[in-house]
Amino acid sequence: MLLSIYRRYAICLLCVLLLFSQRLFSQAATQAATTPIHQEESQLPLVPMPREIQALGTLPLREGIAIRSSRNAEDEFAARTLADAFRQRGVVCRVQGTAKVSIVLLRLNTKMASVILARRHLKFASEMRDEGYILVGEGRTLYDIAATSAGIFYGAQTIRQLLAERGGQPALQKVIVRDWPAMKYRGLDDDLSRGPMPTLEYQKKQIRTLAAYKVNLYSPYFENTLQYASNPLPAPPGGAMTRADVAELVRYAQQYHITIIPDQEAFGHLHHALLYEQYSKLAETPHGSVLAPGQPGSLKLIDQWFTEIAQMFPGPFLHIGADETFELGAGQTQQTVAQQGLGKVYIDFLRQIDTTLQPLHKRLLFWGDIAMQSPELVKMLPKDMIAVAWWYRPQDAGYDSWIKPFTDAGMETWVAPGVSNWNKVYPNNDAALRNIQRFVADGQRLGATGELNTVWNDDGEGLFAQDWYGVLFGAAAGWQQGSSNIPQFEQSYGQVFHNDVSGAVNQAQLELIADYQMLNNADLGAGTNELFWVDPWSKEGRQDSAKLLPIAHDLRLHAENAIVLIEQARAEKGIQNVGALDAMELGARRMDFIGQKFQESQEMLDTYDRIYAEQKDPSKRGDLYLLAKTISGTDGRCQDMRDGYGLIRDLYQAAWLKENRPYWLDNMLARYDMNMQLWIQRGILFQTARHQFSQTGTFPSAKELGLPALTPAAAGTSATQTP
Repeated sequence: MLLSIYRRYAICLLCVLLLFSQRLFSQAATQAATTPIHQEESQLPLVPMPREIQALGTLPLREGIAIRSSRNAEDEFAARTLADAFRQRGVVCRVQGTAKVSIVLLRLNTKMASVILARRHLKFASEMRDEGYILVGEGRTLYDIAATSAGIFYGAQTIRQLLAERGGQPALQKVIVRDWPAMKYRGLDDDLSRGPMPTLEYQKKQIRTLAAYKVNLYSPYFENTLQYASNPLPAPPGGAMTRADVAELVRYAQQYHITIIPDQEAFGHLHHALLYEQYSKLAETPHGSVLAPGQPGSLKLIDQWFTEIAQMFPGPFLHIGADETFELGAGQTQQTVAQQGLGKVYIDFLRQIDTTLQPLHKRLLFWGDIAMQSPELVKMLPKDMIAVAWWYRPQDAGYDSWIKPFTDAGMETWVAPGVSNWNKVYPNNDAALRNIQRFVADGQRLGATGELNTVWNDDGEGLFAQDWYGVLFGAAAGWQQGSSNIPQFEQSYGQVFHNDVSGAVNQAQLELIADYQMLNNADLGAGTNELFWVDPWSKEGRQDSAKLLPIAHDLRLHAENAIVLIEQARAEKGIQNVGALDAMELGARRMDFIGQKFQESQEMLDTYDRIYAEQKDPSKRGDLYLLAKTISGTDGRCQDMRDGYGLIRDLYQAAWLKENRPYWLDNMLARYDMNMQLWIQRGILFQTARHQFSQTGTFPSAKELGLPALTPAAAGTSATQTP
C-alpha cells in the first residue's frame, strides 16, 4: 500500500515536471520565433541578408524534397524555378508531390498561413504586403508565406540559398525569417551601346540571376543600338536589339517579376546617330553628341523614338538619359545659353521633352548630373519626372549634394552607384562596394525610392560576367535597410553565387581588391585597361613605369594567387556560374600581365644598356651575345610580350562569345593583334642588332632601335636627352 502511494506520487511529480518543461520549451520557442537575429549576428551566407532571421537547425535531404504551392500560375512558376535550383545541386525534387521534407508556398489569406503565423506569434506587417515574405520552419516543413506572387517568389529565392551540405549530403537550413525590401525599386542599368551587345540568351540569364537576388528592374541603355522602324539608319546590323528581341525579353522578365525600363538617350550621348548626315542639322556641334534644343527636328526625333519604345516596353517608366551634355552652348545654342544660362536651357529642354511625351502616359526618368548644378531651377521640372542621381566614386563625406537638389524640390529620386568596371581589366570592387554602400544608404536616409546600379563599357571592352560581384552587392544594398555590410557580403558571395564552400572564390576576389588598393595608392587605379595597352617605352609608358615598378612584384603575386584560388574552386564539387570564374581568371591574368610587361620591358632596357656599355670589351663578347638573346630569342622578353598578348587574346575572345554577339569583337581583337605585331617587330630589330654584333662587334644605339634612353652611352647622344 505504501509503495503504491509512493508510485502515485512519483508519477504525479513526473507529470508536473513534464508540464513545466513543456511550458519552458514553448516559451523558448515563442521567444526564438519573435526575437530577430539581424545580419551582423547571423553566420548564414545569404545575399541579400534578410531583416530578421533565426536559424533552427537543418533537415537532411538524402531522400529528396517536395515543393507544393497553390494552383496559381505565378506561384507554380516560383515552385518550378525553386525545384530547378535544387535539382541543379543534385537534390531529387517533386513539385506538387510528397516527401519526408517539404517546402510549402502559402498565400497570406489562407487559413493554414493564419494558423502558422498565430502559432509563432509572427506579424505580417503592412509594409511587407507588396514584396515581403515570412519563412517558418516547423517539423520537417519550411513554409513560405506572402501576400503576393512577388513575395512568394522572393521567399523562394531566399530558400534556394538555404540549401547546404552537411557531412557531404544535401541539407535544408530551417529558419524563421521576416523580410521585406527597404527600397521599392531595385534595378540595374546595363550599357548596350559601347561595344558589347549580349545575346538574347545571355540577357535571359541576366534576368534570371538578377531576380534570384530580388532585383525588380532591368534597364538596357541605348544610344543607337535599338532598332526603330521610323529611324532605321543608326542601328548597326548585328549589333542592336530588334523588336522581336524586345518582345521576347519583356515576356521572359515578367514571369521573374522584373520590369524592363528602356534607357534611350534623348539629349546627349548621341554621336552614333548624329554622325549621319540625315541628322546633322540636329547636332549642337557638327557630328557631335548633343541634340540642339532649338531645332524643331530634335523633339520630332525624340517623339518618333519614344512612341516606338512605348509600344515595345509595356512598363510604367521610360528613361530619357540626358546626362553629360557637355557640348550644350558650344554650337547652335551658344547665343541662347549666353542670354539665358546653361541651366535654364537644359531644364527648358527637359520640360519640352516631358510635354512632347505626355501622350504616352509614362513616367520619365533622367540622369541628374546636369540639373543638380542648378538646384533653384530643378523646381521648374514636372513633379512626375524621376531624377536619377548618379556618382561612381566613394565619397567619405556622403552623397547628400547629389540627392538633395531633387528631394528638396519634391521630386521622386533614385540613386545610381556603379560597379566600377569601365576602363578596367577587372572591376575595381574596392571602389564599387564602398560607392554602392554609402550612396544607397544615403538615398534611403533622404527618401530615395529606388536604386539603379550601373554597368558601363566606355572603352568597349567590358565583359558582364566580370561584374556579378558589384551587381549582387548592389542588389543586396537596395533590398537591405541602411548601410549594407561589406565584410559579410565578401564572406558570403562565393558560397551563394558559385556554391564554393572552400572560401577560395571569396579570397580570390580579395586578392584582386588588394591589387586595386595598391594601384589606387600609386595613382594608377583609374584605368587599368590603359596600363594593359600602353607601350611601356612610350613617354606615357615611362611615366606609368616609374609608378608601377615599385609595386609590380606584389601586384603580380596577388593576381597569381587569385588565379590559383580560382583553379582550386573549379575543382570543387557542384561549382556554379563557371563563366564568371572564367571571366575573373581573365581579369587576373590581365592584371598579372600588366606587372610582367613593365617588369620585363625595364629588364630589356637595363640589359641593353649594359650590352651597349660593355660591347668594346673583347673578353665579354660571348656573354654579351647570349645576354642579347634574353631580349629576343628563344624565351626572350620580346617573345614573352608577344605570347602574353596572344594567350589573353584567345581567352578574351572565348569569354566574349560566351555572352555577346560577334558584333564589335574585331575592334577589340585588333588591339591584341597590333600589340603582338609591335613586339614581333621589336624582336626582329633585336635579332638584327645581335647579327650586326656578330659581324662587326658593335650594337646599334638605343635611339636607332627606338628605345627610350637610359644613359648617354646607350642613347648614343648627349646627356641632356630625355625620354
